[in-house]
Amino acid sequence: MDTIQGKHFSITDPQGVNTVIYRINKTEKEFLKESPKYTVERLQSAEELRGDLKKRTFFIDEPEDEEHLLILSFGKERVVINMGILEESKVKISKKPMPIKFDTLYSEEETEYKNFRYTPNLKRPISIIDPETTEEVKPILYFDKDTNEVKGKCKLKPYKSYFAFEIRDKNSDI
Repeated sequence: MDTIQGKHFSITDPQGVNTVIYRINKTEKEFLKESPKYTVERLQSAEELRGDLKKRTFFIDEPEDEEHLLILSFGKERVVINMGILEESKVKISKKPMPIKFDTLYSEEETEYKNFRYTPNLKRPISIIDPETTEEVKPILYFDKDTNEVKGKCKLKPYKSYFAFEIRDKNSDI
């Protein structure tokens, strides 16, 4: 039987709210020339219903001593963004959440969004989420003959809004 080395923690969502959490990974110096400075990796979770509330337990495989987390809570027509740190067996969440309305990716025609280098470990610089289901838009993979690499593109459906984010340094142009 396989064993997983990791940690877990739980968050309870009120009715009409769905929370997803991403682990923020800083790229090692030796890979910075060909990779983005930060990548994100969505945490796996299990859901348990408790009356009108949903208890979600999130899992981190092979955690570092300190893990930086991006916490997205999707509600009707808005998302609340929090940052958190997992230290030992405690999650510390920032005291002031940042509620924002969606800045949406929207088109009346089917579109493709952003070419990015494919990484088989599911770490990537950008994530696009369907706010209705909170599921990620899965990239379509292709082989770029010019660069000799496997790359990905996300295909967006017409007449539908999406939430996209990318982790960048404070001093970079956003």
